[in-house]
Amino acid sequence: MDYKVSIMFHGLQYLIFIGAAAQILGVMTYIFKIFSGTVRPNRVSWLLWSIVPMISIAASLSAGVRWAVLPVFLSGFCPFMVFICSFVNRESFWKLQNFDYICGASSFLALLFWALTKQPTVAILFSIVSDALASVPTIVKAWKYPATESALTYISGIFSCLTSFLVIKIWVFPAYGFQCYLIVIDCLLVSAIYHKSLFEWLQARFSGIAK
Repeated sequence: MDYKVSIMFHGLQYLIFIGAAAQILGVMTYIFKIFSGTVRPNRVSWLLWSIVPMISIAASLSAGVRWAVLPVFLSGFCPFMVFICSFVNRESFWKLQNFDYICGASSFLALLFWALTKQPTVAILFSIVSDALASVPTIVKAWKYPATESALTYISGIFSCLTSFLVIKIWVFPAYGFQCYLIVIDCLLVSAIYHKSLFEWLQARFSGIAK
């Protein structure tokens, strides 16, 4: 019985590649919508999203983590592709405000604090803070103007991060910390995009019950 469980577990580990493929597909969908002018990426968020995960990867690798960093790598590489593509269609980007620059500067400041330490756990904590600050402009934009974002990109990111838990061999913070954060932030982004639709659905649901 233990042997069968072991075989099944090792088989499930390959789901990380399916998760990676799903994440790439989600970002390709976002890029296609950039070209068509459907979505408008906030360049502050997407640029910093492409830089910050690389810190977490370096810290995780130094702590002995291997395949579990794949979703984290994609969470940096894919935003870089979005950032580059945002310059292709000049009509398909979000006009930056002072708030966006403040969040970007705060995120960059967190990166500087990371540079002062060599501890993997501390580095990942600072990278989480930096990435979260970079996410604020897009969360606010998605809440106010949900039509300018695509939920599929973030949903695929959630799935990809979940698959990383199947290949973790040593359960230490550098192995799962940034992935847990990515799941939370992606859930917030999806919620921000769908909050109006969800509210309308609940309002209609409870209105029907009241009648």
